[in-house]
Amino acid sequence: MNILLVSATSLEIEPLLLQFNLVNVINQKLKSYEYRGHQIDVLIPGVGMTCTAYWLGKTLNSNLYDAAINLGLAGSFDDNLSIGQVVNITSDQISELGTEDGESFLSLIDMDLIMDEDFTLNNGEMENTICIANPTIDSLPRVKGITVNTVHGDQESIDKVKGLFHPQTESMEGAAFFYACLLEGISCAQIRSISNKVEQRNKDNWNIPLAVRNLCETALQIIDRL
Repeated sequence: MNILLVSATSLEIEPLLLQFNLVNVINQKLKSYEYRGHQIDVLIPGVGMTCTAYWLGKTLNSNLYDAAINLGLAGSFDDNLSIGQVVNITSDQISELGTEDGESFLSLIDMDLIMDEDFTLNNGEMENTICIANPTIDSLPRVKGITVNTVHGDQESIDKVKGLFHPQTESMEGAAFFYACLLEGISCAQIRSISNKVEQRNKDNWNIPLAVRNLCETALQIIDRL
């Protein structure tokens, strides 16, 4: 199977990459590996939607894949999600895409600027209607995410975004990944591990090593069952 793994940084998937055999360095962002008969291309586009959109579009234009998986960390708005827990984000949206009207926020839907897409778009959310069929993925909690340029760290803005979109997680790349894969019709999954709660920034409450370890262990289980 030809698999594309996408992670904003190598830090988030470093333990996973140690399990693979490097075959080829395709360019500065993309490397090819072999693992148990699978060809696995690993794309490290950088942090944020812009990097993800450009490098993912470039990669998908040049290569064919049976499945694509976005692996990364996430902040959690949901007190029922624990630090280190791995989740399957099944819907995502760009929460900042719109305009301010005084104290109100107007989305593209409010402004009648969203056009019909070639995939399910529900009130601005990109729903993963072509999720990879996999027992490990199926066993993970299904959650709703938002994608942001600025991670939330102020209680007023946290309360506002929760009231508007009712998200459970946030990342800086997920919606860009979904947009590309859904339009290309590639079976995909966005798998993330909770590294922190979304709150006023306090890194003492984060546990990145735990989140990375759990993410990589889960990712390897997913690949082993493809």
